[in-house]
Amino acid sequence: MAASGALTTLYPGSFDPFHLGHLDVVEQAVELFGSVVIAAMHNPGKPSGSIDLATRVQLIEASVAHLPTVRVEAHPGLAIDAASRVGASFIVKGLRTAADFEVEQQMAHTNHSVSGVRTVYLPCRPEYSFISSRFIREIAQHGGRVDHMVPAPIAESIRAILGNRS
Repeated sequence: MAASGALTTLYPGSFDPFHLGHLDVVEQAVELFGSVVIAAMHNPGKPSGSIDLATRVQLIEASVAHLPTVRVEAHPGLAIDAASRVGASFIVKGLRTAADFEVEQQMAHTNHSVSGVRTVYLPCRPEYSFISSRFIREIAQHGGRVDHMVPAPIAESIRAILGNRS
């Protein structure tokens, strides 16, 4: 069931790399809200930069090419600033575990108090709940197989990008 009136929703994250759990959340957000802007960002609280930002944007674009109402942009700074720049009505965040909820809830309350933008949580499907960008990076850096955890365009590129860093 598609949303009756399209709302622009921001899905921020470092996406280093973008994986099937992320894609599942994007597809759910499109179904619920219509238009989604994926904001590839640098999170100073996470080791980031394994895949440079421009490459991340290109790989995400290839991964969501089947979704015409999704666009991918690089955004510096805060998610609430990105939400304002793109005119987002909501911020969407994916949840895998209770620990994710605790972190995201505090961030959502802070973002709302500062900007008035509300956060909507979308749980990924259970078959993706174990997937983590950090684990994907570690496995790929050591030559392991990750194609069952990432969209096809990323699977084709990730070993070349990360494989020489072990």
